[in-house]
Amino acid sequence: MRLTGIEVRFGGTPALAGVDLAVAAGERVAVVGASGAGKSTLLGVLNGAVPPTAGSVRVLGQDPAALRGRELRRLRARTGTVHQHLELAGQLRVVHNVNAGRLGAWSAARAAWSLVHPQGTDDVLAALSRVGLADRAYERTDRLSGGQRQRVALARLLVQRPELVLADEPASALDPALADQALGLLGELAAGRGGALLACLHDPALALRHCDRVVGLAAGRVVLDAPARTLTVAALEGFYGVRR
Repeated sequence: MRLTGIEVRFGGTPALAGVDLAVAAGERVAVVGASGAGKSTLLGVLNGAVPPTAGSVRVLGQDPAALRGRELRRLRARTGTVHQHLELAGQLRVVHNVNAGRLGAWSAARAAWSLVHPQGTDDVLAALSRVGLADRAYERTDRLSGGQRQRVALARLLVQRPELVLADEPASALDPALADQALGLLGELAAGRGGALLACLHDPALALRHCDRVVGLAAGRVVLDAPARTLTVAALEGFYGVRR
């Protein structure tokens, strides 16, 4: 995965400015920065949701902005995203939201039939078990707590089995123990396909425990790119306006 000279502007406001970033297979990279630094926009460029104003993007050997229709769906099936707002269908049962991770690999007919008679439930239950929600598979998703919904989004990613994992604040609604579990699962998932993990994280300690490398954004620019082992929590807290 490589970004070269990426700029994104919304109207006259720059969200990303001259971003160069390369992530190798097997890397676990944390992206840190204050609100408005450009973290979510960066993930949007990588999954094809945000077209860059300038620069070039290569994700799993392809340019997401140049793809349409089936080709874009295939790339997104290989790229798993945990969105900050989760993008779950609250009125559907948990099993259907988890199965949404496989829609890119299913025909339209199978996807429609699965809404009536859920398909692949063994895999769904196994994924829910890994996030501690096996007993909630047939509950309406909007009846779950915020932390439980976040774990449903993680289970959806587990059944998708992507090569590249993009996670936008994947542990923001979880307690410390579950947050560690979630980041561990995401790292295992990426490593299992020989892929990579890029996670926007609000907790510096979590970033240092689970990632090999930390990229810091400020005002849409990369101002830090260093191995996690060389950094401290105190050094990263400045990216969030925290002072000891």
